[in-house]
Amino acid sequence: MTNDLARRVFEHKGDLTEGFTQRYGVHRLVYYETYADIREAIAREKAIKKWRRAWKVALIEGDNPTCSDLYERLNI
Repeated sequence: MTNDLARRVFEHKGDLTEGFTQRYGVHRLVYYETYADIREAIAREKAIKKWRRAWKVALIEGDNPTCSDLYERLNI
């Protein structure tokens, strides 16, 4: 969850943030959701984190079947 998705993705692409993306070399934004209410965003993130991997993959492929990098689509 972030209030500046473009900045956050930039940090991950440049390995400026320690954690999963740096450890495993994950540098593509393949899915995101936007919310006006921070409480809804946090609740959604917590819910998705509890999902099985197959459900997460299905969610991503439903919106982005080729898993292309959506970073370029952000208005930056």
